[in-house]
Amino acid sequence: MRRRRADKRIVVADPKYNSELVSRFISVVMQSGKKMAAEKIVYGAIEILQEKITEEAPLKVFGKAIDSVRPRVELKARRVGGATYQVPVDVSPLRGTSLALRWIRDYARKKKGKPMMNKLADELLAAYKQEGAAIKKRDETHKMAEANKAYSHFRW
Repeated sequence: MRRRRADKRIVVADPKYNSELVSRFISVVMQSGKKMAAEKIVYGAIEILQEKITEEAPLKVFGKAIDSVRPRVELKARRVGGATYQVPVDVSPLRGTSLALRWIRDYARKKKGKPMMNKLADELLAAYKQEGAAIKKRDETHKMAEANKAYSHFRW
């Protein structure tokens, strides 16, 4: 039997942009507790976005990029009588955002030959333009959910 559900932590907005989303992204990018390094990377990436897209506020571009990567449905494994089915489940907005942030970070890390700041900026820019690896991942997830729609009656 499972215990109670963990309480949601309150995210403190970041000091520079006063945005909870940026603060969450800094935490996702952070490695080994090095928050200052993560802040430099994220703020640097947002500044690079500002240089590349001048007609819109950098925070709006960042928000749109995250929004475009956010998945609407995902698959969860569900065991029914010895067989495991991939059941499509709607994603809550909070989990969707978390997945989007993680996917962007992971695909930025996979790139080679540039500083992390530039790789992150490139991935965010690609997401803003509805292209890139993170968008591909979202589309793949949606496609898989669509293919397994037949098992949606196993939803719990």
